[in-house]
Amino acid sequence: MNNETIMQYFEWYLPNDCSLWKKVAQEAQNLKEIGITALWLPPAYKASDGKDGVGYSVYDLYDLGEFDQKGSIPTKYGTKDEYIEAIEKLHKSGIKAIADIVLNHKFGADDLEQVIAVEDNPQNRNDAVSAPKLISAWTKYTFPGRGDKYSSFKWDWTDFHGVDWDETRKQSAIYKFYGKHWDNEVDTENGNYDYLMGADIDLNNLDVVNELTSWGKWYIDFANLDGFRLDAVKHIRADFYKNWLNEMRTYKNKYLFAVGEYWSRDINKLNHYLETVDNSMCLFDVPLHYNFLDASNSSGFYDMRNILNGSLLQAHPDKAITFVDNHDTQPRTISSIMDPRLVQASCLFYYTIKKSRNTLCILWRLLWNTS
Repeated sequence: MNNETIMQYFEWYLPNDCSLWKKVAQEAQNLKEIGITALWLPPAYKASDGKDGVGYSVYDLYDLGEFDQKGSIPTKYGTKDEYIEAIEKLHKSGIKAIADIVLNHKFGADDLEQVIAVEDNPQNRNDAVSAPKLISAWTKYTFPGRGDKYSSFKWDWTDFHGVDWDETRKQSAIYKFYGKHWDNEVDTENGNYDYLMGADIDLNNLDVVNELTSWGKWYIDFANLDGFRLDAVKHIRADFYKNWLNEMRTYKNKYLFAVGEYWSRDINKLNHYLETVDNSMCLFDVPLHYNFLDASNSSGFYDMRNILNGSLLQAHPDKAITFVDNHDTQPRTISSIMDPRLVQASCLFYYTIKKSRNTLCILWRLLWNTS
């Protein structure tokens, strides 16, 4: 997918009117005419907050807006049939469909379980700060609205490392289930940054890995996907996605595009991750985003000769997915959004990069941005 122009076709604060898939279908040919060759679509499955959910608080990976769960049949973006039709229209217009997937955590469990857990220090998850104790954890996922359609797998506490809420005490903390350990090959921030939020999926559990592998093959076939945006890879054991992507590509007998979101401006961490996963994916060039942010905040005194310093584009241009802003930089998220005037200048800069380098370039056309 060299020299593709990918558009992120969503933002964090879209209205929950279940209309995005219809809009994708309607606009597919127009997107092709303005030069878009691939579309990054938001998480398409049911979130814990139903049609109000952006999609990152994952409830049911198999519910693409088909079942009455979490207060609605459609997701925030529409129904399963509208999603499939949108991808069909993209393909008819010669545009690839990139699916956003979140395999780090789950939210919105259907029932509680009593689990023995220890509290870990939030600043150093390698240190326990309590003795083992019984907590009430939201870890039972039975999917009553879907039943066994597509998969009979039901999740329980053994499929997770831990949670951040004890329902008995109404207390928030980082609870690691007794006898479990956080994954290795994750970011070293906070000692070990496996745990991010919700019920943290245990990718040491072979049953879980097999289920996520089966789901991935189902999803590729069901939606006819061309690739993936992989959420929160710094919190996931590196060899999971290396092996998972190999399984998906072998299954389809073709190269499926993949870009990981490793949110760090430290180029050494990105380089190490790429090496660990055998360069099986691209990464978003977060350091370059922060260079643009620094330039945006410099009141005109930034030396643009340094704009590529410490960037993935400089270190690994073949693995760098460049961007200006995205949904994670919007207010009340990571909030590293830059001056709209610099966004325009940055897009022009990226156009120059695209013409001069054999690299993938993302054109951000955020719906919330002013023209």
